[in-house]
Amino acid sequence: MSVDTVSLTGWGRTAPTTAVRFRPRTYEEAAAVVRGRGPRGALARGLGRAPGDAAQNAGGSVLDMTGLDRIRALDEVAGTVRCDAGVSLERLLRVLPPRGWFPPVVPGTGRITVGGAIGSDVHGLDHPAAGSLARHVVALELLTADGEVRTVTPGTALFDATAGGLGLTGVILSATLRLKRVTTGLIAVSTERARDLDDLLARFTAGGDRLPYASAWVDLSARGRAAGRGVLTRGEHAPLSVLPAHARRTAARRQREPWAAALSALPGGLLGPAAAALVDEVRYRSAPRARSGELRTPAAFFHPLDAAPATDRLHRLSALATGRAGLVRYRFTVGYGQEEALGRVVRRIAARRCPALRAELQRFGAASPGWLSFPAPGWALTVELPAALPGLGRFLDGLDAEVAAAGGRVCLAQDSRMRPETAAAMYPRLPEFRELRAELDPTGAFRSDLARRLDL
Repeated sequence: MSVDTVSLTGWGRTAPTTAVRFRPRTYEEAAAVVRGRGPRGALARGLGRAPGDAAQNAGGSVLDMTGLDRIRALDEVAGTVRCDAGVSLERLLRVLPPRGWFPPVVPGTGRITVGGAIGSDVHGLDHPAAGSLARHVVALELLTADGEVRTVTPGTALFDATAGGLGLTGVILSATLRLKRVTTGLIAVSTERARDLDDLLARFTAGGDRLPYASAWVDLSARGRAAGRGVLTRGEHAPLSVLPAHARRTAARRQREPWAAALSALPGGLLGPAAAALVDEVRYRSAPRARSGELRTPAAFFHPLDAAPATDRLHRLSALATGRAGLVRYRFTVGYGQEEALGRVVRRIAARRCPALRAELQRFGAASPGWLSFPAPGWALTVELPAALPGLGRFLDGLDAEVAAAGGRVCLAQDSRMRPETAAAMYPRLPEFRELRAELDPTGAFRSDLARRLDL
């Protein structure tokens, strides 16, 4: 097992802290780290894709779980896969589709481990139909504060605290996931432009769930009557029998030419409001008014940003332009019937002329059983902003108040700046979570920078 002292950040590269990093290669080594933890506790970490400080533990121990990466069993009769927590979803997307299977939930990046995905209770573009990942976990092996390994199954309090619990109930060692049967991994995609936010929401709902995967890019530079305009993209798995050979080659080329990813990856610090608005205008005008039948690979459809230039290079460029590296991801949801609140947030961002690197809208279906899970029925908007924007903290505090007043919530797994009283108001089951942690882990074995900041 390798050991070193490192400075760690989230994907957003804000608020770095130093910890001792262990890289266990067996479950026994992971248990030894937990038993030998210091006063600052321990925390599991995967591929570091959490945007904020959820996978950091200042002055404590961090278990890099990527050394535990075995796919242990694929049961093609039951339609399940059992794998170590360090296996990435990107790897599952390479291994499963050729055998006619697909991960049950595919989030916005494939560079996330199975353990991290469960700890964040990730969701995909088909949330109204599929729900979040917790619904598809058959069982998981959890290393708890006493150094013991427990088998945790759905329907128990420990499962509901662990799914979406951000690693604070223990270290997930392995999991069994229920898979989805598909004829091909290729996605048939339809795209359409919407003239404003009302039009965009109407197009979302008009399509129903006929095409299960759906999201929209929102132009947050547009103001006035065009505020909230965007491009809606929907997709479904294409039957292999209807795909000619040249169509498969076209889909493969699209994986190597992620045009949208190239625009989304531009460091916001290099773009002033006028330049950012021009980029958004080009992106909107370049999108088809309506198109269907386009074929994309899973990587091109689900993970265009994974193919963008190296993140660290973008952060360095942004630092040169602004004097400070880092991105802040602001992700919130408000319920159906609260579309006016969503519109107010969109208009406030547009009025402030924030150069958003990303602005993605999705629909959510039924809530997860996870006590701290993010999805709830309604609309979810994700915005990425340069951390160096003047007054950004105060501005986002104001958006928090708007979201909370509408009964919504901000995503804990992606947060880097929310206040503890705001988190408590948005997550009503937080007292139960704290009570279970106090009972299961009275000495505070599992800690994180996020947990300390928000008093989780």
